[in-house]
Amino acid sequence: MNGRTALVTGSTDGIGVAIARARATGGAQVIVSGRNAERGEQVVQSILDGGGEARFAGADLSSGAGVRALAAAAGPVDILVNNAAMLLAPQPTTDVPEDVIDQALATNIKAIFLLTGLMAPAMADRGTGAIVNVGSINGLVGMAHSALYSATKAAIHSLTKSWAAEYGPSGVRVNTVAPGPTITPVMAAHADRLQRITARAPSQRPSTPEQIAAAVAFLVSDDAANVHGATLSVDGGLSAI
Repeated sequence: MNGRTALVTGSTDGIGVAIARARATGGAQVIVSGRNAERGEQVVQSILDGGGEARFAGADLSSGAGVRALAAAAGPVDILVNNAAMLLAPQPTTDVPEDVIDQALATNIKAIFLLTGLMAPAMADRGTGAIVNVGSINGLVGMAHSALYSATKAAIHSLTKSWAAEYGPSGVRVNTVAPGPTITPVMAAHADRLQRITARAPSQRPSTPEQIAAAVAFLVSDDAANVHGATLSVDGGLSAI
């Protein structure tokens, strides 16, 4: 990763922080991105304290203007990790407000579509680059009361395949990491629930953010030089059974 620049969206919390730190540990200069500048600067400082290189680029990806501003602030990158997403609490389809549908589609699909369209062409011009979209187990299996979130993640999995076909011939690899239940700071208070969900998985335990970050690290590395359009599930085998 030495000499490479990586933009990680949604890297001021949870899985995104682990991905950003892992890329910095690998030698890349990391652009930490998110809406909360204070948290973003804390992540940057933790990377700097560990001997890595990082800077913060604020971003509100709920609008096209915000996406374009982030692309301009980031500049050319070698690695793009589309991690930012609007999380949605489970609820019946009939209870989901229309404005929430619009927000989820804008943040979880439109923003990634626009940002990739802004960043991938420069990678293609250079003949090299790696993009990882963070999907979800929700995009792979049916889950009651999760129709909207699942639909947005299934769309991400589909976009990965389309972009692999579109940009792969120009040397840009596009892949997906699909986390299952993961012990993030937000979910730490629901450890018992996570354990119940993962009890039937082969591993019988939830993932950690660092395990998700390790999967991303593989897909952006030269070890995955011929991996295109793949979905790497990190869910203890839950989606496989």
